[in-house]
Amino acid sequence: MGAVERILGDLARVVRICVPEGGLRPGSSSCGGSELPGPRGVDPRPCLVPAPRALALDFFDVSREGAILPRMASAMILAAGLGTRLRPLTDELPKPLLWLGDRPLIAHIAEQLAAGGVRRAALNKSHLAERFSRDLIAAFPVPVDVLHEPEPFGTAGGLANAAGALGDGDVVLWNGDILIDLDVAALCAAHGQRGAAATLAVAPRPAGEGTVGVGAQGEVVRLRGERFGEEVAGGDFVGVHVVGEALRRRLPPRGCMVGDVYLPWLREGRALATFAAPAVWHDIGTVAAYLAASARWLAQRGLQSHVGPGASVAEGVDVTGSVVGAGARVEGAGALRGCVVWPGARVSVGADAEAPLERAVVTTQGRVVRAAG
Repeated sequence: MGAVERILGDLARVVRICVPEGGLRPGSSSCGGSELPGPRGVDPRPCLVPAPRALALDFFDVSREGAILPRMASAMILAAGLGTRLRPLTDELPKPLLWLGDRPLIAHIAEQLAAGGVRRAALNKSHLAERFSRDLIAAFPVPVDVLHEPEPFGTAGGLANAAGALGDGDVVLWNGDILIDLDVAALCAAHGQRGAAATLAVAPRPAGEGTVGVGAQGEVVRLRGERFGEEVAGGDFVGVHVVGEALRRRLPPRGCMVGDVYLPWLREGRALATFAAPAVWHDIGTVAAYLAASARWLAQRGLQSHVGPGASVAEGVDVTGSVVGAGARVEGAGALRGCVVWPGARVSVGADAEAPLERAVVTTQGRVVRAAG
């Protein structure tokens, strides 16, 4: 038995395969096919479709759990926003570079995309563009093309501008301020099974609630207050979606995916699909939301606090539920509770900030920014 036959035998035990004369090829970049069940019971296993060409083995990866997954063609992380709601934090860093646990938020996103089989990605930058350093990008687990926008082109314009970097086919689009434990491979499998123009990841809520209404077949029937069908469930769009080739051809050079692409598509009587996302997710648009995401990072790892390499905490400071970044210095005396201290920052509890210091972010430049309320 040759090497190809042995690998096909292994694949057959993991994914559904139809073996026509002439061999196999992977499905589309979104793992298209007709073998998966309906949208409410999506089987996350990928599928293959018949073709006359031989199997291209480099289209597959093995996950950390040992599963064989198809590689998505491409993804884009939207990172060009101004982050006005998070000022003054975003006077120092773009939102996607906010420190979350042991690395920037955008590094967590890149890791999830790579784990889901993405083989190449693009990232747009505009605000504080110089902060997206070569070393930062090089450390990502997937190759990333970085595109500069003199001013933000919008979510649709940013994707349109990245056409050359991304190539043809489906694209996973991920807002750079969103933290969610999303199964990217399952999202792409669901998108391909539905043959959808786009598939929006939606955290479920009761009918009538949230930013999206969902119909009986998992289709979008309400978006930004406009209705396009009978709603059986509600939900919140979590800022992660798969955009197909048909919609990519309609992208404006400047504009918004929802307002300038999705709504016109729905008004024409066309369909968009949804994918059930986890109910817990974080839109890091406020200081309170940022601190909540940090607390979740600690909880997922069973940590009371995290102190990065080279950081120092004075003996008189009690650190609870906080993240202290690499090389930071926490001096003084008192409690540090529910805080994030950025790498390289310095703060004296009881002097620079009244003790106890609670629900606050200490920036590298020494700002102490507390959550509202």
